[in-house]
Amino acid sequence: MAEHHHHHTNNKKVLAISFIIITTFMIVEAIGGLLTNSLALLSDAGHMLSDAISLCIALIAFMLSERAVTKQKTFGYKRFEVLAAAFNGLTLIIIAVVICYEAIGRFMEPPEVATLGMLVISVTGLIVNIIVAWIMMRGADTKENLNMRSAFMHVIGDMLGSIGAIIAALLIMGFGFLWADPLASMIVALLVLRSGYSITKASIHILMEGAPVNIQVDEIVKAMTKNPQVLSLHDLHIWTITSGLNALTCHLVVNEKMTVVESEGLLKKIEHELLHHGIHHVTIQLETVKHSHEDSLLCKVEGHDQHDHHH
Repeated sequence: MAEHHHHHTNNKKVLAISFIIITTFMIVEAIGGLLTNSLALLSDAGHMLSDAISLCIALIAFMLSERAVTKQKTFGYKRFEVLAAAFNGLTLIIIAVVICYEAIGRFMEPPEVATLGMLVISVTGLIVNIIVAWIMMRGADTKENLNMRSAFMHVIGDMLGSIGAIIAALLIMGFGFLWADPLASMIVALLVLRSGYSITKASIHILMEGAPVNIQVDEIVKAMTKNPQVLSLHDLHIWTITSGLNALTCHLVVNEKMTVVESEGLLKKIEHELLHHGIHHVTIQLETVKHSHEDSLLCKVEGHDQHDHHH
């Protein structure tokens, strides 16, 4: 756990720093977009806003997930992260749609853009994003944690947005291609849409108790049934509580001669085994052949008369 906690405080620090830098620059870029009349800058600012929101949510989520588990919320507040990510993903999709709508209007009649200001601001934006991305790469856990990963992906998207604005500014300055500005903003919008879609999809999968993406159910079954004491297994459920924390429950059928001590030994062994497969929270019900109901791996939930036990 020590290492996990160390990641945690680091993640928080990195998020706080990134949040401050990005929020500050987002305001600069939004004002710049209005003054220079550049949609590419405004859309990049919109992207940065979504960034700032996602960083802020991730921060709150880390703080909340440290709060104690209560009797009402037996998993603590860990699910908040996932809800936050879903909300954030939806916000992104809305922003993307608004930018596209605005850009289409601008293709019809492109307004004048103050290109020098646009260039200066977008170059600064690129530098800011590179700095933030570097801070994140160095200081936080961008591989495992869904929150950190989505925050990091946002920043990468931001970089591309700034590059788009830079290219657009150069095209307008060099060739007078006024349509470069709405085009760049459309490209940013598509980026925003993509990240919004993938974040929403991942978080909804978790909210629907889907099996963790990085876990092979067949392998898990093999890991448990390879113990000679285990005759069969059923009613298996594997789900994600919050990113990086997976849970499993199932029923194992064992020989009725088995003592309680032996069964404890078996469970310890299985728990240890499953930890290697990325499952941190295991609840297993042991039963004998006599007790065993239909031998299906997954539980069939049909109304209330699920298992007709004839005792």
